[in-house]
Amino acid sequence: MSESSVRPFRWSRFQYDRMIDAGMFHGERLELLDGSIVVREPQASPHFTGIRLVEDALRAAFGAGWDVRVQGPVALDDASEPEPDVAVVPGGPRDYRDAHPARPVLVVEVAGPSLEVDREVKAALYARGGLAECWIVNLVESILEVYRDPVADPSAAIGWRYATARRLGARDGVTPLAKPAARILVADLLP
Repeated sequence: MSESSVRPFRWSRFQYDRMIDAGMFHGERLELLDGSIVVREPQASPHFTGIRLVEDALRAAFGAGWDVRVQGPVALDDASEPEPDVAVVPGGPRDYRDAHPARPVLVVEVAGPSLEVDREVKAALYARGGLAECWIVNLVESILEVYRDPVADPSAAIGWRYATARRLGARDGVTPLAKPAARILVADLLP
């Protein structure tokens, strides 16, 4: 068998969810990214601290009527069910009892060693899913990367990217698109 005849199997979100329901993964930290089942990296202390800081800042900024979900699945499309570190969706937890949310207004990844995957793969998936805004708390450089305006781009990973990208330092502030009256200091998101 030649290498060119080997083709990996691409899972659908439906197949992935059925395997989870059947208990096939026994609590493994996984996510479905563009048809591939990917093992999530273990969490170092700065990563988890960053997640908690983002969660606190977004709960304060968004307030009632919004669910700030930590590492919860997002039913992005038929081939992807990522688990962003933090996602903001309208409503409350019970609104998603029967199905994962599909269109968060904001997703945030806290990235150290996973920085390139979060930038190149996950951000492209979020853009393809039509999510207006994606943030990456870049622990390597202690900055916030803000991505907006998803566009199709055949040269980008998975054929999508964000047209607007900004890099903000600790002294800068950021306003979520879905909550224009809120202003969050980048320093409040950094461990």
